[in-house]
Amino acid sequence: MSEADDLLTSPLHDRHVALGAKFGEFGGWSMPLEYGGAGGGVVKEHTAVREAAGIFDVSHLGKATVRGAGAAAYVNATLSNDLRRIAPGKAQYTLCIDDLTGGIVDDLIAYYRSEEEVFLIPNAANTAEVVRRLAESAPEGVQVSDQHRDFVVLAVQGPRSDEVLAAVGLPTGHDYMSFVEAPLPGAAAGGTVVVCRTGYTGERGYEIVASNADAAPLWDALMSAGAEFGLVPCGLGARDTLRTEMGYPLHGQDISPTINPLEGGVGWAVGWKKEAFWGREVLAPIKEAGPTRVLRGVLATGRGIPRPHMVVSLTPDLLVGEVTSGTFSPTLRKGIGLALVSTKVAPDAEIGIDVRGRREVFQLTSPPFVPAHVREA
Repeated sequence: MSEADDLLTSPLHDRHVALGAKFGEFGGWSMPLEYGGAGGGVVKEHTAVREAAGIFDVSHLGKATVRGAGAAAYVNATLSNDLRRIAPGKAQYTLCIDDLTGGIVDDLIAYYRSEEEVFLIPNAANTAEVVRRLAESAPEGVQVSDQHRDFVVLAVQGPRSDEVLAAVGLPTGHDYMSFVEAPLPGAAAGGTVVVCRTGYTGERGYEIVASNADAAPLWDALMSAGAEFGLVPCGLGARDTLRTEMGYPLHGQDISPTINPLEGGVGWAVGWKKEAFWGREVLAPIKEAGPTRVLRGVLATGRGIPRPHMVVSLTPDLLVGEVTSGTFSPTLRKGIGLALVSTKVAPDAEIGIDVRGRREVFQLTSPPFVPAHVREA
């Protein structure tokens, strides 16, 4: 049996094969990296999202439910962000932080359904660990269920995403980081989906959570209706270039169990005024003193393209950090990335990155590298 045979696949795997997808391993799943044919490729898929619409199968993402009396209060006492800032029907970016080290076990989205139910979408590779930690600490009456393989998640992203969803009868126009549960047109009796104004591309868009049984008809309906609006299938290659242009961190690279929220630039997702959350005690003195390194954007002034683990220097002999994410920006047509850099370095300093033995010049900057449109009405 090959390594590929051990990987999980989406319920839409056959659809991706038929579209000529090239696959890659993501968190134990075999998922589309990019699509073949005249309309495929990372740059074309990236451009479609920026200019029209793209559809991503991101069913490898985790799914879990915390349910029971006091479920929301329990989530609020463990994960970093403050659920009291939002109301039922809203979603929130939050962190699972290690209580001993302050490192980021995972970053995830919490769907606040009610005081008795919170639906979570962790990263694929971290789902089991997040569920384990929540389940082990859960008070009596609160159940934590791993539903990683029970649902598909489709992301329709881009300036014409509303038109695509409306064409198949799905709700649009709700506020950013809010979600609506709606019947799925054409589905079996009782078929419903969750449509949330979220995404990982920087464009206006939606993420749709549906049952596995409804995956194929939902995908087919969106692909068919979206053709007139320029909708194209997009792989995780374009998802990476799109998120990097926004400066969105990727767990396992830009944030990780060895990087705390203050270093990773996601301290804004910590409810510092809360009485309790995992990691609070270890993070408080770090916040007081300030981190010694921080995630910053790097923008090429020449032709260099940064890649993870490349060394960052202030002068040829003074090393000050390391690249965590890097790519060629299809929008800017130059190299961009994220790097963990010493806080002693000015946030707009000119630095060098060792690109295959050559010291290429880059500018430190604060992302996004291109304008974000996620909150536009």
